Amino acid sequence: MLRLKRLAVFTVFACCVVTGFLFWALPLSGAQARGVKPPPPRAEAKLVELPTGTTSAVEITPSADAQWIIRAAAQTGIPARALQAYVAAAGTANNSTPACGIGWNTVAAIGFVESGHGTHGGGHLTAAGQASGPIIGPSLDGDGFAAIADTDAGALDGDARWDRAVGPMQFIPSTWRYAGRDGNGDGKADPFNIDDAALSAASYLCARGRDLTTARGWTDAIYSYNQSDSYIDKVRGQATSYAAQAGAAD
Repeated sequence: MLRLKRLAVFTVFACCVVTGFLFWALPLSGAQARGVKPPPPRAEAKLVELPTGTTSAVEITPSADAQWIIRAAAQTGIPARALQAYVAAAGTANNSTPACGIGWNTVAAIGFVESGHGTHGGGHLTAAGQASGPIIGPSLDGDGFAAIADTDAGALDGDARWDRAVGPMQFIPSTWRYAGRDGNGDGKADPFNIDDAALSAASYLCARGRDLTTARGWTDAIYSYNQSDSYIDKVRGQATSYAAQAGAAD
């Protein structure tokens, strides 16, 4: 009888522990699930076919068809020079990491949110893809932003005390140091050049084996760029609009 009583007490205790754990675990998993956003539709572009036998000492960047660029730029409101860079960046990133599946519209959405495609402060992109003026974010001094002490002696952002995000895709100097890519083949990575900045952003998003065709992969990628739920919503909304506005690639 004593054994039965002990068994009953143990059973009740175990049920309480399991129930308590479920009440703790389920809300947590639910909160995590709410933070995951379905990826926007992946927009495609009409690309120019490379001549047979084309070789290059550097990575060949996919090029969008000129007429498609003109049409899609008019439909989306994205400057043609920026759109050209976004398409090339997504294509190159997918060639390097085929499992990524990033769409040019995701890269474009980040470019819009970060700098209005290089037009922040009344600027524009030159024919070579260079920002017409410095695009430099606020000082990351901890006042409303993260506190990030200077990492480049002010070489990129002109601030020798605190870091500032730079260029049309707004890279922090310390991040640019390892994420910066040469997108236009001129032998250097320049955060103020849209080809370099866009390729760097696309490659950064595709890093760590992320699959941006999945909800978790896409959300994690954008969150790695800016750890803000509202930022993720803005990028997703803009990328979805671009895909709808651009329509089919044909």
